[in-house]
Amino acid sequence: MELKTKPFGVINIDEKQKITFTRGIFGFDNIREYALLNASQWPFFWLQAIDVPDLAFILIDPLIFRPDYTLDVDESDLLDVDLNPGDRDKMLVFAIVTVPDDQKKMTAKLQGPVIINREKRTGRQFISTNPKWGVRHFIMDELAEKGGSKC
Repeated sequence: MELKTKPFGVINIDEKQKITFTRGIFGFDNIREYALLNASQWPFFWLQAIDVPDLAFILIDPLIFRPDYTLDVDESDLLDVDLNPGDRDKMLVFAIVTVPDDQKKMTAKLQGPVIINREKRTGRQFISTNPKWGVRHFIMDELAEKGGSKC
C-alpha cells in the first residue's frame, strides 16, 4: 500500500503495519487508521495517520529510558483492544514523544501510553492510573540519571 507522509514522502507499507485505533489518539478522536513505521533513528517509531499525511506521532518504548515503568491502566479498558494485563507478549507499549527545537529537551508522555495489540493490529491510547507517570518526562535527563546510553 502506498502512503503519503510528511517526514518520509511517499512510501510503501505492508498491510501488517496498519493499526486501527478503537478510539483515536487524544485530541484526534476521529482519526482511527495509522501505520506504525520504523523511524530512521532507533529507538523511535512513527505512528503515521493513513489519511492525513501531515499527522504523525513520534513514539518510544518507555522501558528504554525508564526501566521502572509500569503499565497501570484499567483492566476493563484493555479489553477494548482484546488484551488482558497478563498479555504483555501480545502488546507493544509506547509513549508519545514531543521534540522541541532543542532536541536534548525532548519529552515523553508516560501518563498516556499507546498500547497496540500486535496480533489483532488494534490500538488505543490509555490514561495511566499511576500518578508517578506524568506528561513530561525528559528522556535524555532520565537516561543520564539511570546511567543509560543516549538515544
